[in-house]
Amino acid sequence: MGVASLVLGIISIVLSLFGGTWVSALIGIVGIVLGSLGRKANPENSGIATAGMVCSIIGTILSLLIFIACIACAASVGALY
Repeated sequence: MGVASLVLGIISIVLSLFGGTWVSALIGIVGIVLGSLGRKANPENSGIATAGMVCSIIGTILSLLIFIACIACAASVGALY
């Protein structure tokens, strides 16, 4: 589960940088859940699960920040006209 969390976290970060904000947020949330389960289920691989959780959290927060910035940009352009 730790490796799956790490893979999903990396995919979440990459997708958030290239515009897949909602998909990236959902993948990041799944990665967070798998990382927390991986830390509990397999203590000898807790480092990989922790890295997966960190990457998933970063990807989720980054995608939500980009989404909020896009909404703010669209609102400011809409206010001009």
